[in-house]
Amino acid sequence: MKYKSVFDIIGPVMVGPSSSHTAGAARIGRVARKLFGRQPKRAEVTFYGSFAKTYQGHGSDVAIVAGILDFDTFDTRLKDSLAIAKASGMEVVLNTSETLTEHPNTARVKLSDGQQQIEVVGVSIGGGKIEILEIDGFTCQLGFDNPTLLVLHEDRFGMIAAVAKVLTREKINVGLMEVSRLDRGSRALMAVETDTVIPAPVAEEIGRIPHVFDVSLLSLET
Repeated sequence: MKYKSVFDIIGPVMVGPSSSHTAGAARIGRVARKLFGRQPKRAEVTFYGSFAKTYQGHGSDVAIVAGILDFDTFDTRLKDSLAIAKASGMEVVLNTSETLTEHPNTARVKLSDGQQQIEVVGVSIGGGKIEILEIDGFTCQLGFDNPTLLVLHEDRFGMIAAVAKVLTREKINVGLMEVSRLDRGSRALMAVETDTVIPAPVAEEIGRIPHVFDVSLLSLET
């Protein structure tokens, strides 16, 4: 396994006690918050596997709620996140499930506010790193370690080429691209990891491509 830096080995700067159960949980929650785009009115979290057995002792509950509040892993408010969420009017529901999952540290996060809803499934893979395996029913395998463009579009010929054309013209290098669809000819989700943050005007141009429904930019560094 190749590491980018010493921080990939020892994990991120974080409030403890566990990089897998605390930092990883916080990052899963923060991805869900970034995708939702604002603080939700309601957050429902279901823990599976090891998360379900140890989430209170290892602080996975306060960590994932801290992420939903958009706190980073090193934010000292993490330990008080449940009280902060309650004071801000955000309803938090914590569940556990005995359903077997492929990875022991799995969490499902549902965020809503009466106007929109998003559902994210993520796993903590160690050292504070995560993988998001599902976004609103679309399967994926994203770590969000790099800036990521998400394009919700109609599943039809030419959509990948249309997005790639814009990125090529702007000289934006693509590190990873994944496309997932619910059914042939329905909706599809294109995820593009890039070496640099995509400027908002470029994302807006991609959003104007025919048959594109929605575009999101996500970076955990901001």
